[in-house]
Order: sequence, then C-alpha cells, then structure tokens
Amino acid sequence: MNDQKALDIIEKIFQSIFNTSNHYKILEIKDKFAFDVKIPIEVKDSLTGETTWADATNNDLFITNENMAKKDIQEGWMLERKKITSIDDIIAIWNTINYTTTERVYDSINVIGSDTIYRCENIYHSTGCSDSNNLIFCDSCGHSEFLIASQRSGSCNFCIRTDDSQNCSNSYNVICSNKISNSFFIQDCFNLHECMFCSHIASKRFCIANMQFEEDEYYQIKEIIIKWITTS
Repeated sequence: MNDQKALDIIEKIFQSIFNTSNHYKILEIKDKFAFDVKIPIEVKDSLTGETTWADATNNDLFITNENMAKKDIQEGWMLERKKITSIDDIIAIWNTINYTTTERVYDSINVIGSDTIYRCENIYHSTGCSDSNNLIFCDSCGHSEFLIASQRSGSCNFCIRTDDSQNCSNSYNVICSNKISNSFFIQDCFNLHECMFCSHIASKRFCIANMQFEEDEYYQIKEIIIKWITTS
C-alpha cells in the first residue's frame, strides 16, 4: 500500500459516486474530506527512532508491534527483581518497559500508516477497522469496502464521509442512516435512493431537501451538486 495505490482506490470511489475523476492530491483528500476523522498520528519508535503510527497517544514512549515481538523473542520483557520502597520506585521501573504498541495490524495485508486493523486489505491511514478492503482515512468501520473519511459505519461500499451508518452505497456525507444509495447529504434517514439534502424521512426517491422532484429535474440538479462538491 502506498500513496499511488490509495489514489487509485480514490479514483474508483469518485467514479462510482460522482461519475467523474478525482483531481485532488492525497493530502488534499485528507484536508477536504477527513478533516474531522480520527486517524493515527505519526510518532517515533522509542527504541529505534523509526517513524510509526499510533491511535493512542497518551504516552510518550512507543514501539512498533513488530519491534515489540522482536524484543520479546530476543530478550524477553521480564526484568530482574529490584527492591521497591515506594510507589515512585514502581513508576520509575514501569517507565522502562511501558511502551505503547503502534501499528497493531492483524491478519491483514497492504496496510500503511494505520493502527488496530483486523482482517483487512488495502488500508491507508485508518484506525479501528475490521473485515474490510480499500479504506482511506477511516475510523472504526467494518465489513465495508471502498470508503473515504468514514467513521463508525458498517456494511457500506463506495462512500465518502459516511458516519454512524449501515448498508450505504455510492453516497456522500451520510449521517446516522441505514439503507442509503446514490445519495448526498443525508441525515437520520432510512431506505433512500437518489436523494439529496434530506433528513428524517424514509422510503423515498428523487427528493431534495425533503421535497419530491421529477426524475429528470432531480438529475439536472444533481449535476450541479456534483460539480459543487468536486470543485469547491
């Protein structure tokens, strides 16, 4: 996994959602779409000085998962018994071994800049994700694929900024919703297809701001919205 592979995935997502090519660089994608997503931050392995990525940063000492396992095999983590006379003694000794493990990636392949990833493939700068493929800048997503800047969502595919939602596809900016497809800017809705700027409604098609439109008129407005999203 690298920046170019991530851009290839982003291109597929843009084509699926917007039917247009992505013209943003990878850092522009992060700034425009993932500005509020919790993603791992860059830190240094305290033993080797190498760059690594962590989602837990309430400690000043870090060690990669790989280096932690290597030390365990080569030296072990047990210490010789020392005399303890105070809590300060315990804390001082603990600080010699209390490294936060980083880049915890399990049963996964092609993962970069990520932490706490389980059974995934092609993951870029994401955290807390499982059983998913092709995620870019995501937090706590599962059983999903081809997502950008999505959080706490499951069973979604080809979406950007899908938060706290399930069963969404080909959609942009969906919050707290279920069974949403080909839609933009949706909040607290269920079973919508081809809707935009809608909230608190269910089982609708071709609605904009909770108003019903004819199909042809809807698609004319949608083209304007796509241009606004992808160029602003």
